[in-house]
Parts: sequence; structure tokens; C-alpha cells
Amino acid sequence: MKRIGVIGGGQLAWMMASAAKELEIELVIQTPDSTDVAVGLAAETVFAAVDDVSATAILATKCDVITFENEFVDLDGLGKIDAVFLPPLTALAPLLDKYTQRCYLRELGLPVPNFDLLAQSELPPGFDFPVVVKARRNGYDGQGTFIIRDKSALVALYNRYPDTPFLIEEFVDFDRELAVIAARGASGEVIIYPILETQQEDQVCRRVFTLDDLSDEIIERCRLIGSELIISLNAIGVFGIELFATCDGRVLVNEIAPRTHNSGHLTIEACATSQFSQLIRAVAGLPLGSPALTCGGAVMVNLLGYEDSQSDCLEKRQQIAAISNAHVHWYGKQSRIGRKLGHVTILIDTSTENYRQQAEDLARQAETIWYR
Repeated sequence: MKRIGVIGGGQLAWMMASAAKELEIELVIQTPDSTDVAVGLAAETVFAAVDDVSATAILATKCDVITFENEFVDLDGLGKIDAVFLPPLTALAPLLDKYTQRCYLRELGLPVPNFDLLAQSELPPGFDFPVVVKARRNGYDGQGTFIIRDKSALVALYNRYPDTPFLIEEFVDFDRELAVIAARGASGEVIIYPILETQQEDQVCRRVFTLDDLSDEIIERCRLIGSELIISLNAIGVFGIELFATCDGRVLVNEIAPRTHNSGHLTIEACATSQFSQLIRAVAGLPLGSPALTCGGAVMVNLLGYEDSQSDCLEKRQQIAAISNAHVHWYGKQSRIGRKLGHVTILIDTSTENYRQQAEDLARQAETIWYR
């Protein structure tokens, strides 16, 4: 296989392109903006919105197979195109709407929070405040997700977004938020990366840690969830699966991203095969690579926009890069408050005492430089 098409041109496609280059595979991307970071690394670009089906038909003529950077696509329209999509459209179908995703997981027997449709500004039977309300489509980086603590907040949300279909879920009293990066190749081989912990603030991922203190039982539950899900969908590619580990010992599925995921960025430096190389391998029909850690541990910190500006934050990036074993990835985007502008992964030698404290201290060091 010589060429892979990608719908989307942001940082995920950009990191895919770097991985593809190492495997001597070219990417052709579909994106509306010539300033998107992946454009510079693509062999060719179709400039159009990611849900422009006619443009995807053109993209299909320029590549052997098409994969996805995001889920904001016209699934019905794509089904009319003579093209090979990986993951298959049948794998995406139950996942793009958060309500149908929840229903699919429940039917599969995987553990999920209590959920229902929100059809009016009243709690459905069986729910009490606080609750979580999510837009059923097109939410990302915390957008479209709301923690609602009382009736007035629910009414205000409903009045603000009267035409948005919503899903309501119980508010989960979790102990940790975990992430599984699962890959499945063309041969059916399934690979699960080391289980990760994510830390969110305002529903946006701030930090990701490798773990050295998770019980074997929880690790096995997470691995089984990742394997069962990706096999049941007959998917080929890489999925990011977000989980809640509750205070009473349960593991619940929070959300699924049918693509590479922010929680897996540290695999670029910390694992034998990055999630991006794994995706290219799976889509291209190549054998999957080892997901094993090649270091004692790692922490990844997202570098979020803290102002609206044109600054490239070069001085701060250089200071963060000077931290021992730090690897800074800068996406080249215009700064906007809350926007993911880049990330830093810091590798850690776990032979030192108190690995977790060291990881948290390094994350804090990077954030102190970034946000001061």
C-alpha cells in the first residue's frame, strides 16, 4: 500500500503523517483549511470540509484506503462512495452518536453509567442531581459536556441549546479516570497498550500518566473491555476508550473514540510502537508492532491555550524542553483559550523511589512554566 487517505488535517493527522513517513507510506488528507498542521506533511490535500462527501469521493481516487482523524463525518453519505474505509463504516455506525454508543455498550454487556435521553428540562425517572448532560453528536475537548447540579442549571442549558439532542447520565463518583488504547489489525490481531490514567479539568484532559500502582484485577478488566469492544465491532485501526474506576471497585466505560486519542500521545516516546504508527500499520495491512513501554514510565501534559494571541510561545517551549527527558510537540496553531496547542511527554526512570510523586512533580514543573 502506497497511499492512505485521512479525513481531517489537525494534530492527529499531523502525527499520523510522521509515522507514515517512517513506513514509507504517503498520506492524502481532506481538510478545509490550508493552515492545518497536517497539510505541510501530506503528499496531497483535498481542500474541503470533513463532512463534504463529494470531496471524499475525490479523496478516494487518490489513495488506497481512507481512515479518520475525527468523527464529524456524514456516515450515510460515505456509505454511497466506492471506497475502503478503515475502521469500516459499520464499526463507526453505533459510536458516533453518544446515545447509540451507550445502547451498543449496554447490549454488549459492558458496564456503563446509568443513562437516558433528555427530551425536556426535567430529569427522567431514576436520576438525581448532580447529573452529566452530553450533546449526542460532535462534542470534543469538553465541548458539549455539562455537569448539571440543580434544576435551574438544567433549564438554563435547555433554553440555551433548544435544538441540541442531549444524553443524560448519572454523575459517577470515580476514583480515577483511565484510558485504554486498543488496536486491531487486518489479521484480527488485537493489541492493548499499557493502561493509562488521565486527569481532566473542566472536562478537558490536562495530564496522562503511566501507572505502577493499578491492581492486576483492574488492569485485566480494562484490557478485556478494550479487546471485547474492538473485536465486536470488527474494527481495523486504533480506538481510545475512556473509563471510570469507581471508589467501590467498578470499571465503567465513559466514552469511545474510534481513532487515535489524546490519552495515547505519550506512546510516541514511551512505547516501542506509537499509536500513530500502529494505526498506519493496521490500515495498511502490516503486522502490528509491540505496545510495550520502552522506559520506566512517562507523563504527558497538554499545553492548552491560556490567551487569544498569535504568539508561538517559543521561550516557554524551550524552557519545558530543557527538562530532563522532555519531548515537546508543538502543533503550530493560533492560540485560543482552552485550545490544545501542543503537548510534552516526560520519560521517567521508575527505579527511583516514589515514581508517582516524581511524575506529578514533573507535570507541575511543566505547567508552572507554561501558565506563569
